Amino acid sequence: MSAITVAPAKSPISIGGLTAAAVAAAGAFAGLSLVVGGAPIPVSGFAVLTVIFSVMGLVLARAARRPRTAFVRTTIVLTALSLVPDVLADASAATKVLLMLTHVVAAAIVIPVIARRLSA
Repeated sequence: MSAITVAPAKSPISIGGLTAAAVAAAGAFAGLSLVVGGAPIPVSGFAVLTVIFSVMGLVLARAARRPRTAFVRTTIVLTALSLVPDVLADASAATKVLLMLTHVVAAAIVIPVIARRLSA
C-alpha cells in the first residue's frame, strides 16, 4: 500500500487553493453562476486544480538551473494563459470575471511565497 501525502494546511499552495475556492464560493453565495457550458463547476474543484497546477509548476522549477526565476516566469505566463479559456468560456460575463479572479487570487498568494523559498 502506498501512502498518500497531503500538503500541510498552512502551505502557500494549500492556502492559495482554499482561497480560490473561498472566492468562488463567495461569488456563488452572491448569486454569480459557476456554470460553464451548461455544467456546474464544484467549489472544491478550484482548490484541487490550484494545488495540482501549483505543484506542477514547483516540480518544473526545481529541475531548472535557476529555480526561482524559472518558477516566477513560468507561473506568471501560465496564469496569464489560464485567463484565455475563461474569456472564451460559454458562461455569463460575471462568471468569466469570477473565474479569472480565482486564478489571479491563487497566483497572488502562491507565486511570491513559493518564489521566496526557491534558490535564485
